Amino acid sequence: MAKRFDTGPGPSQRQLRVGELVRRTLSDVLMQGEVHDPELNAMSITVGEVTVSPDLRVATAWIMPLGGKGRDEAIAALARNRGELRRALGRKLTTKSTPDLRFRIDETFDRMDDTRRLFAQDKVRQDLDADEEGGEQES
Repeated sequence: MAKRFDTGPGPSQRQLRVGELVRRTLSDVLMQGEVHDPELNAMSITVGEVTVSPDLRVATAWIMPLGGKGRDEAIAALARNRGELRRALGRKLTTKSTPDLRFRIDETFDRMDDTRRLFAQDKVRQDLDADEEGGEQES
């Protein structure tokens, strides 16, 4: 029997599967306006990713309001309705227990914009072009 070698700590397949299930279900609940909070229902919130603790008891939802505006208000509205969101998840999930929800701002989009800005700078573009030209000559 082959040994399994881990290349480093990371989420298990079960964590990834449960995280994706929670993400899809939470997105559906928010999109359908199943929470009885007019402020939350008025917001358009993207759930980019859900990470789950190894014991599957805590799920952290990485969210971004549409357009990136009103981040603090979105986090506050979600935190205020955390219990109702968890109950809605519990009715729809097929898991043994429903994880406790935490909400954080997903800054992936901001980092992607920063990276694009860096690559658009003349100095960086010169370096990239020089690397490509050097690589083509060696081939």
